[in-house]
Amino acid sequence: MSPAGPPRQATTIDEVIEQLDGLIAGARRESSRSGYFPALYRKVTVSVKEGIAAGRFEDGERMERLDVIFANRYLAAVAALQRGEPPSRCWQLSFEASRRWWPIVLQHLLLGMNAHINLDLGVAAARTAPGAQLAGLENDFKAINVVLADLTDGVKQELSTVWPRLRRLDRLAGSADDRIINFSISEARDRAWSLAQRLAPLAPDEQVAEIAATDRKVALLGKLIWKPGPVARMTTGFIRLGGRGTVPEIIDRLL
Repeated sequence: MSPAGPPRQATTIDEVIEQLDGLIAGARRESSRSGYFPALYRKVTVSVKEGIAAGRFEDGERMERLDVIFANRYLAAVAALQRGEPPSRCWQLSFEASRRWWPIVLQHLLLGMNAHINLDLGVAAARTAPGAQLAGLENDFKAINVVLADLTDGVKQELSTVWPRLRRLDRLAGSADDRIINFSISEARDRAWSLAQRLAPLAPDEQVAEIAATDRKVALLGKLIWKPGPVARMTTGFIRLGGRGTVPEIIDRLL
C-alpha cells in the first residue's frame, strides 16, 4: 500500500490517471505484479482522453462521465482490498493471481480485463445512461472498440519484449496471441452491453442481485484464464520459463 493509503474515487478523467499513477508507482516500489493491469489501463484511459479531445465520440462530456464511473469501479475494488474488505469475486481472483509467479503477463492483463469489462463496464454504462438513455450511448460505447483495437499491436509488441518465445509462437500459430486479445475484448464488450441493457431499467438497489450473479459468472471465466486446460497451460508455461525482465521493468514496458 502506498503511503497515501487506498486510492480515492475520481471525479474527472485526469484524476483517474492520477490515481492510476499512484498505484503504478506503488507497484514498482514493491515489485508487485498488481501494477501490470493499471499500467495498461492508464494507456487506455489516456487514449480515451485523447479521443474525447479529438471529437471521436458523439458526446465527449458523457464519455468522460462513463470513463470516470468505469474507473471508479476498479479503484473501489483496490481500495476494498487494501482495507481488508472483500472486493467483487472476479477482482479478488485477479488480485490473488497478481501475488503468484506462474501466470504470464498476458494472463494477468486478461484477468483484469475480464473483471473490468465483463462486470464493471456494464454497470458503469447503465449508471451513466440509465433507463431509456442507454440507447443513446450505444455508438460511443462501440467506439471504444476502436480505441482498444489501436492498442492491440502495441501490447503484443511489448509482451514480445518480455517473452521472446511469444514471437516464435506467433509465427507458428498464425498470430494466435492477436486472436486471444481481440476475441477477449470483443466478446467481453458484447457481454458488457448486454449487462448494461439488463441493468439500465433498474434502480441501483434493484441491480444488486443481477450484478452479484454476473460477478459469479465472470469469476468462473477468470479461473479458466488463470488455470486453462493442459495444452494452453503447456503453452503459457513454455512462454513463462522464457521470460526476462524484472517486475518494474515489465510495468515500464506496459506504460
